[in-house]
Amino acid sequence: MNADDLGCWYRPDSGVIPPELVDRLLERGHAAVVAQQAGRGEWFCARAWAWVLAGDGRLEEALGVLAPYAATTWWTAVVEVAGLLEDGGRIEEAIETVRARMALGHPHALEHYARLLTRHGRASEAFDLLLPHADEHGRIDALVEAALAAGRAEEAAELLAARIAEHRCTDFPWCCRGFDTDTARGLLAVIRERQGRVDDAIVLLRQQRTVQVNGRDRLADLLARHGRIDKLRAYAADEHFGSATQCLAEVLEARGDVDGAAALYRHPGNPEHWRENHAVLLARLLARHGRAGEAVEELRAYTEVLGNGEDWVVAELCTLYVEQGRALDGLAYLDAMRERHRGQEEGWEFFESRLALMAACGRVDEAADLARAHPEGSAGYAICSVADLLAASGRPEQALALLGPPPAHRQARAEYLIELDRVEEAVAALQHTAPPPPPTPTPDMRADTPPF
Repeated sequence: MNADDLGCWYRPDSGVIPPELVDRLLERGHAAVVAQQAGRGEWFCARAWAWVLAGDGRLEEALGVLAPYAATTWWTAVVEVAGLLEDGGRIEEAIETVRARMALGHPHALEHYARLLTRHGRASEAFDLLLPHADEHGRIDALVEAALAAGRAEEAAELLAARIAEHRCTDFPWCCRGFDTDTARGLLAVIRERQGRVDDAIVLLRQQRTVQVNGRDRLADLLARHGRIDKLRAYAADEHFGSATQCLAEVLEARGDVDGAAALYRHPGNPEHWRENHAVLLARLLARHGRAGEAVEELRAYTEVLGNGEDWVVAELCTLYVEQGRALDGLAYLDAMRERHRGQEEGWEFFESRLALMAACGRVDEAADLARAHPEGSAGYAICSVADLLAASGRPEQALALLGPPPAHRQARAEYLIELDRVEEAVAALQHTAPPPPPTPTPDMRADTPPF
């Protein structure tokens, strides 16, 4: 295999043992199988086995497992090798491994190399290396990290301030290769906060087009970190997405004010004005503090005001019913919801919650029969849901039978076979008939097509 061959691996029909099943094999004591498959060209087995060996103090053997993959100059394998070396205290070798790949021109190697230098006492060198490339994708973040570690924060701040003053985004955020003015303001805010200039950081974040990153509000988190609760409360009252409200509620909960946190999630007046995620966050908050019954009532009131509600909200409510041992009440709720819609057939996204409740009542066979009769019961996702139900109730053989003959549902089939300790069959269910060819160096030393 060369680096391009690796690119076609990780698809449902790709014949690869996926990482979650590799972990399952190791958990169940099948390390020898993982080691064997690592030698057959199974990347995820090789990666996991190498880390097992390294954890046992057998670093040289671990490096040997990954050597054929790294020899292709495939970036993902190179990163794993460098990680093993760094974790094993062989820092200079880790740095040299990445530097050699950087010399070949890989687009991510410079950033990775600079971060390695920063972590190991060479931050000023990393800063100088990155400075000419600050406009290139992703590298400005690494440059700021290096600047903070090297005591050169003001140099980075000047660069960021110039970007804010001079640059005009024409197609935000796509026009700027990762160094748009919002990114510059966010990173300059990090520097100002680290320097103790919190008010300056707040001003910068208020000027951003968006402060939402991965569901978190950076301005709200900054205010919370520095105890600016009055400002956070005022911000939460006007913030559109509701993330600031969640941040404030987390602060109050941490202080022991559960009622105060709960009140934030309840919109004044009618529940129909609540946000869906706030209704769920309220229920989870109450359940965490031993008020699961109240959590159910709050979430049920929300879904009833909105009619059907969203399937994920209904699923959350049904999960609460199961956790409280009130599965029958959950079924009655679903029946009432269906009745409000004149007996209309439940879509599978709601019907799946019904199956879980029936299973919690010990009615697994009845649930399976109902699922087969459902209009979507023959769809692959429905078959897998019912199979999971059977397997969870201690009947993996029946789950396997429900999946039908191979090669359908490769991964689900392998999961149940592993549970039954039929490991050879599980591996065979995932792989193509012939093993992949041995790793060989790629002719194009700059190629990098990872299997994800």
